[in-house]
Amino acid sequence: MLLSVFKSKIHRATVTESNPDYEGSVTVDSRLMEAAGMLPYEQVHVWDVDNGARLTTYLLPGEPGSGVVCMNGAAALLVQAGHRVILATFASMDEKEARAHRPIVVLVDQKNRIVENNHREQPLRLCR
Repeated sequence: MLLSVFKSKIHRATVTESNPDYEGSVTVDSRLMEAAGMLPYEQVHVWDVDNGARLTTYLLPGEPGSGVVCMNGAAALLVQAGHRVILATFASMDEKEARAHRPIVVLVDQKNRIVENNHREQPLRLCR
């Protein structure tokens, strides 16, 4: 049996553009994608921290070092420029692989520059 396991994320990136006229996807600075172990055309979940919108699309590489996070197509109607988003990928693994796996978490600042790479998530003390 394969399990769907959290692979990686770019945490609280700021959306720089929204382009509803594009066919679809999210364009992300290729350096951020590389740091998170994300590949072009890989499926990605987008979670809008500011309005709660959640969607699934695919990644397109943007100019390296540009900080671009551009919502394209229908996603641009749900997630606007200036919103903070979490971009998360998942992978299929057997139980043995899943138990040994540690996801990559990339933290960024308001300009989508890497602040910390490979951050280890810990639950908040308020969550039980």
